[in-house]
Amino acid sequence: MEKATLVINGQKKEYAIGTGYETITAEYQSQYDNLIALVTENGKIRELQKKVEKDAEITFLTLKDEIGHKTYVRTAILVMVKAIDDVLGHDVTKQVKVEFAIGEGYYVSPKGGLVINQEFVTKVQKRMMELVAAGEVIRKTAMNTDEARRVFADNGMIDKDILFRYRRGSMVNVYELAGYQDYYYGYMLPNAGYVKYFDLVPYQEGFMLMLPERKEPTTVHSFEPRAKLFTALMTATDWSQKLGVDTVGDLNDKICAGELSDIILVQEALQERRIGEIAKDIVDRGGVKFVMIAGPSSSGKTTFSHRLSVQLASYGMKPHPIAVDDYFVDRKDTPLDENGDYNFECLEAIDIKTFNENMTDLMNGKTVELPTFNFKTGAREYKGNYKTLGKDDILVIEGIHGLNDKMSYALPAESKYKIYISALTCLNIDEHNRIPTTDGRLLRRMVRDARTRGASAKRTIQMWPSVRRGEEENIFPFQESADATFNSALIYELAVLKQFAEPLLFSVQPGEPEYYEAKRLLKFLEYFLGVSSENLPINSIVREFVGGSCFNV
Repeated sequence: MEKATLVINGQKKEYAIGTGYETITAEYQSQYDNLIALVTENGKIRELQKKVEKDAEITFLTLKDEIGHKTYVRTAILVMVKAIDDVLGHDVTKQVKVEFAIGEGYYVSPKGGLVINQEFVTKVQKRMMELVAAGEVIRKTAMNTDEARRVFADNGMIDKDILFRYRRGSMVNVYELAGYQDYYYGYMLPNAGYVKYFDLVPYQEGFMLMLPERKEPTTVHSFEPRAKLFTALMTATDWSQKLGVDTVGDLNDKICAGELSDIILVQEALQERRIGEIAKDIVDRGGVKFVMIAGPSSSGKTTFSHRLSVQLASYGMKPHPIAVDDYFVDRKDTPLDENGDYNFECLEAIDIKTFNENMTDLMNGKTVELPTFNFKTGAREYKGNYKTLGKDDILVIEGIHGLNDKMSYALPAESKYKIYISALTCLNIDEHNRIPTTDGRLLRRMVRDARTRGASAKRTIQMWPSVRRGEEENIFPFQESADATFNSALIYELAVLKQFAEPLLFSVQPGEPEYYEAKRLLKFLEYFLGVSSENLPINSIVREFVGGSCFNV
């Protein structure tokens, strides 16, 4: 029997050619605190369904790794839609759509006249548990693209049929679970038995699929509704449906039909209308002197603050932009994170005492010299930027901690208007493959940082976990306290970002730690037809990232 030598945890061991990686991981599972989800074979990620073919160096990825966690989520969704298909008696006219994430839950909405109630959810959960208990095998088949399209069309998955109309490759990987065939973007666990931790919670017209977070792979937390976030996401979904662009395939259809210019104009108009509504609410409240804008990285806060200022000016207000970053403590006083690096994301990195003194003095009619932070020297400077607030003056303050009342503890609540902004992507790859909002923001940041700072894609990917950690600690806990939520995502933007992001991602080399993420994003961008940025309005939020904005961004 022919054998291969595998190097695992620094030790060599022989296995027969054709041994499954699931069998091998079972030998080593006791050495890991979390379930092994994938292996790397000579630097390439392999599913556990794969078999040993040659000598290789092997490492294991668990559910606590980012890639492993995403694999768990993807597999849980497959088990869920298979269970729904069984409960519905294989009625292809009724479908569900995996819409968006709220915390660690994924909102699943009804399609095709399906009614979701507690009885239905209970049946689906019971069927999921049966599939898990049986350890139903998940098989992957490389299928001819045309054949795959026929399979999807026959099963009522028109969204996938449209998606693969634009596929350049001749083959598609199709996953099968107990006779149910579906397509998923990314890796999959070998059988349903791995999906031990989940819950289904009826919510609104659909339900939440609750799954563990990456840090606690065996714990499913209770669903905590976030009404404002949910409303913003559903509004975006409604807009996309009215525009006839629910999935990437729909967007590609519009591009091919020459209708993208209309999509751009309508989307930009919808955003401008929303900005106008927020401005009117600020004015109607009366007594607002401080507009506090906060949101995660690459949400388009700077462009939004400029456009909001224009709208406020149309009501006779005199807006003045202020960046919280100008109140950074001197570099030498900046707190360090657990790795010994400067932690610019924490509240202690801001001189909140001076900020509150300055804002209180301005509110009381005093003239204040505002600081400017010099990022090269790492020190605050004063350059004669004096401000005095009159009756119609209003400060538009942008910064990561804007929603945290500890940031503006000395200011009366009635003097503040808090806005949460984020790029809440509403476009799906197809009805079972959602696009995480973090992917859109990561691509935005990558394109902007390459253009404005000369940063490589490798560096942006390298920094992203730290950025995300800061968001989770300092922004997301306060999003529901905002007076208004603004969604800065534009349904067409990934088709525009594609042409800028792809060359940057191709520069990440195999063997580099960031290569897996770069490769994943490149595969993701393959779904989109690329379009030029030349027809974007000069005040578009997308211009903040690709360049050509009329604002100083």
